[in-house]
Order: sequence, then structure tokens, then C-alpha cells
Amino acid sequence: MRIGKERLRQVLEIIGQLFPDAGCELTYETPFQLLVAVILSAQATDKSVNQVTPNLWAKYPEIEDLAAADLAEVEDCIRHIGLYKNKAKNIIKTAQLVLETYDGRVPDNHKDLESLPGVGRKTANVVLAEIYKVPALAVDTHVSRIAKRLNISAPDADVLEIEQDLMKKIPKRDWIVTHHRLIFFGRYHCLAKKPKCEICPVQSYCRYYKETLGK
Repeated sequence: MRIGKERLRQVLEIIGQLFPDAGCELTYETPFQLLVAVILSAQATDKSVNQVTPNLWAKYPEIEDLAAADLAEVEDCIRHIGLYKNKAKNIIKTAQLVLETYDGRVPDNHKDLESLPGVGRKTANVVLAEIYKVPALAVDTHVSRIAKRLNISAPDADVLEIEQDLMKKIPKRDWIVTHHRLIFFGRYHCLAKKPKCEICPVQSYCRYYKETLGK
């Protein structure tokens, strides 16, 4: 049986005490810069993205600059992150489409955002929540791992199923802050390879702990 709403509320309260100031760790100054940074963060860490974007923003400060950029030069700017060749193509084409189709404004809805190259539901959710404050729960590898370990979702649940499980059990007003706190919990505490189970304040709620260390 999955964890219920009340027990989940208790878990999230504890996680909130661990990471009360959790928020977006990507560095950006404009909505378009955030969009690009989130596209670049696919299968890469925020830290690695933040290492390449200052040079990218300096070289291409406006959407128009990136839209007209040389592919090889953009690749060179971001070559230290994974899948950089494909990402370079995507961010140039995205810049072009934002200019041509949306008058230079980052779209404020899922349909239009997901029409852009390199933008899936997770990226769209991050942009909507961070820029437009639209309640959303972006499911990345950290959120997915936490949802399964805490028995919020089934072990074989896909990202959409996890998102739906979270939305059903968490009040809409808390979606954005919960998303950030779950990411921080997964990034700094409930790690993929060496989770800090022995000192974890939610171990009594955790299926993973009970099945591994709590026997």
C-alpha cells in the first residue's frame, strides 16, 4: 500500500525542516536564460551547467544573439556537459522559435513550451513554476528516486505516474516548494549510491530503509 496523504504530509514537514530554503540552483537572469539552462541540465548536474552558462550568456546575451549563433561556437561553449552537440542544436533552434513564434517571450503553457526542441514535460514544469509561478511538480532523477523510496509511487512507476501520484497527495499550493525540497533531499541527503540512512529523520517512513538497513 502506498503512503497516505497524512503520513506524506508528516514526511514533507520533516524534509522541509532539513531544507527550508530549497530553490532553483541554476544561475540565470532572464526567463530565456532559465529555459536554456534547464534544457542543458538534462542528464547533467546543475553544477556543471552553472560552470558553462556564464560564458554562454557573455557570448550570447540576447535571444537574437543565440538564434544567429554558429553551431560549432555554441558547442565549444557547452562542450563540458553531456550531450552537448545535440543540446547546442536545440538551444539555437529554441532561440529561433521563441523569436519567430512567440515574439521573444518564453511561453507560459505546457503545449507551447513542449513544442520547443529539447523541452519535455519536466523542463516545462520547471520553467512554469520558476518563472510564472504556475503550480507544478517537475520529476527529475532525484524526485523519482525519493518518490519510490518513500513508497509514494510504485518501484516501476514512470515519471508521469510519479508526477500524478505527487499531485494527488500534495496540496496544489505546495507543489513548487515541495519540488525544490525533494530535489535538495535527493541531491544532498538521500543520495543515489550512498544515502544517509543512518542519520535520516524520515527513516521510519521509508520503504527503502526498512527493506535494506531496517531489517
